[in-house]
Amino acid sequence: MIGEGLIFHDLIFDYTLRTVAIGSAILGIVSGALGSFAILRKQSLLGDAISHAALPGIAIAFILSGQKQPFILIFGAAVAGWLGTLLVMSVIRSTRIKEDGALGIVLSVFFGFGLVLLTYIQKLPLKSKAGLETYIFGQAASLIQQDVIAMLWFGIPVLVVLALLWKEFRLLSFDPDYCSSIGFSVRFLDVTLLTLIVISIVIGLQTVGAILMSAMLVAPAAAARQWTDRLGFMVILSAIFGAVAGISGAVISSTVEHLPTGPTIVLCVGTIVFVSILFAPNRGLVWNQIRMGMNNRRLQLLAVLEDLYVLSQQHENQRHPHSLAVIRAMSEGHGGSEGSLKILVEKGFATAAENGWTITEKGIAEIENYITGKSTNVTGTT
Repeated sequence: MIGEGLIFHDLIFDYTLRTVAIGSAILGIVSGALGSFAILRKQSLLGDAISHAALPGIAIAFILSGQKQPFILIFGAAVAGWLGTLLVMSVIRSTRIKEDGALGIVLSVFFGFGLVLLTYIQKLPLKSKAGLETYIFGQAASLIQQDVIAMLWFGIPVLVVLALLWKEFRLLSFDPDYCSSIGFSVRFLDVTLLTLIVISIVIGLQTVGAILMSAMLVAPAAAARQWTDRLGFMVILSAIFGAVAGISGAVISSTVEHLPTGPTIVLCVGTIVFVSILFAPNRGLVWNQIRMGMNNRRLQLLAVLEDLYVLSQQHENQRHPHSLAVIRAMSEGHGGSEGSLKILVEKGFATAAENGWTITEKGIAEIENYITGKSTNVTGTT
């Protein structure tokens, strides 16, 4: 409890931790919200291409301005990322190169050009050049209040535009043909949404770097998708996951010496994805296995009950008992006869005697309802 109190105290009063946590949370919220649309539109790899394509924009913005101002660098990164995105779209439309090939080409060419420019910058006699390489691997610990303000200035408009064009973006993501048929410009909406995605990526380059930034776009949305089928809830949940990962990564890295914040944030969001894949009620692997086991058990009970019913129809006295060996022979292939019989007895669908097992009137009624398509209560549910 004392350790938790100290962490909470530092999160509020420690300037460095507070700044990094707020910046990481902003990044998680914006990238998580926009990442939902990237996931639904099957453009997950686009984030990787944009983050790498933004690097030359950062370098050119620094060369032209001669200073490392967050607003200038983010603007340069946004322009380069946006141009890279348009180039990918143009290559796909005008050539036979598929999307993955176009993304790979643009990613590698722009990133290589950015590395060349950064190498050139290192030879310039400028003191302000120090720290530009952090945009490759990220260095969240270097965030200052000015950086956070710049992230807010770019991030808030992104969320406002997303809210204003919510209906249009939803139509674009699920049914672009219908969106076009009712008068919306699919081209304009597509470019606008991609622009928002570009901005959501470039504001996080200093935090997690060009190499890991795509994870912040894709991972929160992928986790949220496991929990819901509703777009609105998915966007909100994705933003929450991104913020939680950002703050958690900042806190964890502050408590462990020499632990980089950016990769830690990515590991946190990766943990959220892993937990979601396993335990999400709708699609979680664990719950799916539980449901499959329950369904298999239900089918097994129904099979044994149906066997008892078939055997009862072969005698004038439907209460004629049948040995376990006979029931097992009838149940060959689905097994578990003895255990199923005990459960059927508990539920009143069968009775047990010294010379065998027999179906009850309640069991006969139940299996006849099942055969005729009515609901069954064999497992205690309707």
